[in-house]
Amino acid sequence: MSEMKIWRSGKTLPLERGGALKDVEIAYHTFGTLNERKDNVVWVNHALTANSDVADWWPHTVECGCFLDPDRWFVVCANIIGSCYGSTGPLSVNPDTGEPFYDSFPKLTIRDMVNAHRMLADELGIRRIHTLVGSSVGGFQALEWIAGEPERFGRLILIATDAKASPWSIAIDETQRMAILSDNSYGEHREDAARDGLAAARAIGLLTYRGPEGYNITQQDRPESCGVEEVPGSHRACTYQQYQGEKLCRRFNAYSYMTILDAFDTHDIGRGRGGVAAALSRVKADTIVVGISTDLIFTVPEMKRLAAMIPGARYEQIDSAFGHDGFLVEHDKLNALLRQ
Repeated sequence: MSEMKIWRSGKTLPLERGGALKDVEIAYHTFGTLNERKDNVVWVNHALTANSDVADWWPHTVECGCFLDPDRWFVVCANIIGSCYGSTGPLSVNPDTGEPFYDSFPKLTIRDMVNAHRMLADELGIRRIHTLVGSSVGGFQALEWIAGEPERFGRLILIATDAKASPWSIAIDETQRMAILSDNSYGEHREDAARDGLAAARAIGLLTYRGPEGYNITQQDRPESCGVEEVPGSHRACTYQQYQGEKLCRRFNAYSYMTILDAFDTHDIGRGRGGVAAALSRVKADTIVVGISTDLIFTVPEMKRLAAMIPGARYEQIDSAFGHDGFLVEHDKLNALLRQ
């Protein structure tokens, strides 16, 4: 078990799209013990609506014998700015007004999020990171960080991600934004604003996270739910969508969701670095790129192209029926691949 820590920086973070965040706070968890040489650090970057407690959202990875073994590694995971799990975000108090930001929270990029991580790493005295890990939006952060500081990292693990947001992934985000903005309560200064819109956005997102194979395996109507001659009055897939939307609304808010979606779409490690290929050519870390066979967001061909652009990178693939979410579900396959 690890308790969440809050680093109250007292510092101002300049933002790439203009403006700045004052008195930035970053929530983080650590697991294991930092050794005397400080060379056993594994830094994990989390995905869209996750938090800094990687042992909670990535089951059976931060355990003895698993690839994030706390007996071997000092594992660090920090909550991204813009989120709602302890780091500065839309529900934080704006020091200029004394009121929460809500929809006035400044526009962020993935690069801003990484710059906040860099501040925390420096504060913790971590100069060299043995392994940098990122899945999905966490992989965006990992690639952005290593492109900016290639000498800081020894190894790089990228799972279901890319070096630049694709038009397809941006379109998925825009569809979710449309759902949130169709809720007339968006913009109201309360934590639960646009709750219905957020639930709908989550349901849309889930279709791309899981895909048809995952749904067809897990959400078939039970035979006992209706007689052979009866027309079903409800479907398991429908109640699943409704439940998942409600579940997210209990732990997240529309303003943070919009902030992160907007930042997602800015992702391009080649910006200001001569393009993606030039930025990736700077990577010196021993790299493994892991694709998921049924991923609809970061497809296998895209993952292979990413690996081919990183010097010396090795491509591996996990076969899974659960699409993009396979990186969360297939922990046995992932551990077997990454433990060494």
